[in-house]
Parts: sequence; structure tokens; C-alpha cells
Amino acid sequence: MKKIIVQKFGGTSVADTDKIKNVAKIVIREKQNGNDVVVVVSAMGHTTDHLVKMAKALSPNPSAREMDMLLSTGEGVSIALLAMAIQAEGYDAVSFNAMQVGIMTENIHTKARILDIKTDKLRKNLDAGKIIVVAGFQGVTEDGEITTLGRGGSDTSAVALAAALNAERCDIYTDVEGVYTTDPRVVPKASRLDEVSYDEMLELAHAGANVLHPRSVETAKQFAVPLRVRSSFKLDNLGTLILGVDKMEIFKPVAGVAADLQQARIVVCDVPDRPGIAAGLFGKLAKENISVDMIIQSYARKISNTNDIAFTVTLADLPKTLTVLESLKAETGASDIKVDDNIAKVSIVGAGMIDRPGIASTMFETLAELNINIKMISTSEIKISCLVDKSDAHKAVEALHKVFGLECDEIADVKGDLPDV
Repeated sequence: MKKIIVQKFGGTSVADTDKIKNVAKIVIREKQNGNDVVVVVSAMGHTTDHLVKMAKALSPNPSAREMDMLLSTGEGVSIALLAMAIQAEGYDAVSFNAMQVGIMTENIHTKARILDIKTDKLRKNLDAGKIIVVAGFQGVTEDGEITTLGRGGSDTSAVALAAALNAERCDIYTDVEGVYTTDPRVVPKASRLDEVSYDEMLELAHAGANVLHPRSVETAKQFAVPLRVRSSFKLDNLGTLILGVDKMEIFKPVAGVAADLQQARIVVCDVPDRPGIAAGLFGKLAKENISVDMIIQSYARKISNTNDIAFTVTLADLPKTLTVLESLKAETGASDIKVDDNIAKVSIVGAGMIDRPGIASTMFETLAELNINIKMISTSEIKISCLVDKSDAHKAVEALHKVFGLECDEIADVKGDLPDV
């Protein structure tokens, strides 16, 4: 039985017909290695941004359903063109959108999660020797509604397909040569990691590393799908392999440093110090599909029997969050809601941090020497995050990258457009 390799190509990899031809050659090369191949592609170049711009020109607040209908069209162009390019090279290929495959999602627009993938049609075409090209980023509900998976959705599509098909591996092709110890645009001597664990990659992704979306890494970890991040332009470079920590040798306590500049801190002031307040607050945010990150509740004031609750959300979710909180303000009797959107989350991540003392103190001392004030701190077994002023973020990343010995001798070769940090 042939091994199945799932390949994913982002928008910059299929931005024009010449790049689509290059992708076709990469796909065919994998087929020539004796593997069955399923390819997942995003919309061409900046197509999605262009579609969003047109929608906003017509309506300042377009409906989520119609936005999904609109944005899902971009991948339809990519899959058809790539299938044509593969066919032009003499190989049998067929393209499918999410509805044709049966990528079933929950009934939530713009941020849907995949519930199931029907594999009958895929396996039938693979058995017939065809290369399959599937639209990423999109799904369909049980009642036939088109949905999209949100930012990084094509990565998630690819990993979910790999899991459903019991694929040997999922290769994520991008403009960079793998996962780096930090953003090479901030620290030119960032090192490429040969291997990184699911947990480390997940924490780096949540902390602001833009190579993979957290949901794709979560899915890979859940179903033990080996992931490889590699360049679309340097095929002899195997990039970075992401797998279980039990299969790795860990030499350094810290694997990477990341900064997320798309965060806002919110403080709900003087909420009653009684059971159920936090549950009500974060429960209502959850119902609006708003993800909350760092959370701190202050010590209760004895005289007023109140405290403050501070937390962070993404800048994209800030307007919706404030709408929810305004309704809660009256219910709870909170005195004020304060917002700071001039902040950044700087994090160090490493599976080697477990049971190794001194990592946190080194981080805090390094920031203190640079006169960088820490506004909030959160930790896990393998991550320490600090909230700092946005203007201090890159300076903090550079210093932490150096103090934890992550620099290499060579300048990283970064091509194409990476997402802004």
C-alpha cells in the first residue's frame, strides 16, 4: 500500500501562473517518489485581502455568512489552476472544493472548526492513481452552508486531511526554510530548528510565531501527524520536522522566542469579589467565540469587597469584546473598563525548561537591564510570557534570543512576504 503525503501551499506559493507551475513540479516530484499525494492550497497571493476590501467597500459590516460565501471562492481558482498545471505535465489530477470532499464543520461562520472529513471520494481517486488538489480554508455544514476556518485555516485543512487519511506526513510549504528560533526579520542571525515538538510549536504559534496556525498544530498533536515546514523554493532543504517530544533529544532549555504585537490588555475594574463573576464574564466572551489569553485577578479589597480582572485578547476581537463588557459592566457594577492596545506579548518557549531553575529569573533580569517594564506575566511548563510596551518588543526579542544562546553564525535567508508580527 502506498504512503500518502499531504502537501500544503500558501497564497504566495501560488501567487501567479509561474509559481503554480513550480508547485506542480514539487507535487509531481513527490508522486515520482512513489507516494500518493493530496495537495491543499490557499487562494492566490493577496486574493483574500482583495475580496475583503471589496466587501468593506460595499458594507462596513458585511454578514458573516456572505463573507464566507465570498472568501471561499478564492481557493476555487487556485485548485483548478493547479490541477491544470499538473495535467499539463502529463499527470492525472483532480480538484475538489470542501463541499465535494465533505469537509464537515460546525455551524459557525468565519471561525468554524472541522468536525469530520469524508474520505470515500478521496480514497477512490487515490486508488485510481490521481493527484488530488483540495481547497483549504473552507468547509461545509450538515445543512450545506459554506463556512471558513479563520486565519491559518488552510494549514488546519491540510493537517485534518492528513489525520483523516492516516497520511505518512503533512508538508507545509512556505516562503521560509522552516521554523526559526525567532523572527529572522527581527534577529537576522536566528537559527533554523531541525526539530521542534508539538508542544513547543503550539506555544510558539500562540505566542506570535506566524509560521503555523495554533489550530493546525493542535490537530497534528491530537492525531500524531508528523509535520514538516519547508521552503517552496529550496527543495533539498528538509526544513523543520514537528513531532512528539518523546522522539526528540533536547539540548537547550529554550527553543525559541516570539513576540505578538496584535494584543490588547483589558482591565475590568472593581468587580464584586464573589463566586460566579469570573465565570459569567469569560462565559459570555466564549459564547461570542472570543479567545482570552493572559488572565490576572487582583487581590480582593477588604473595604469595598471588590477586585480587578485583567486579561488579553487579540486586536481583531477587541471591538466585540468591549461590546460584551459594556453589557456586563451594568450587571456586575464594575466601575470602569480600561484598554491598553499599545502592548506586546514576548515569550520564551522550550520543552527543556521543565524542572530547570533560573530560566524565569534570567528572562526578567534581561528585560530589567534594558529598562523594559513588565505589565503582566503568565507561565506554563514550557513557556513564559511577559506583557511589555509595543515599542520594547523587538528589543526584548533580540536580547532574550542572545542571552539564551539561540543565535547562529549565518544570516537567515528569508524570501517572500511573511505575516507582520
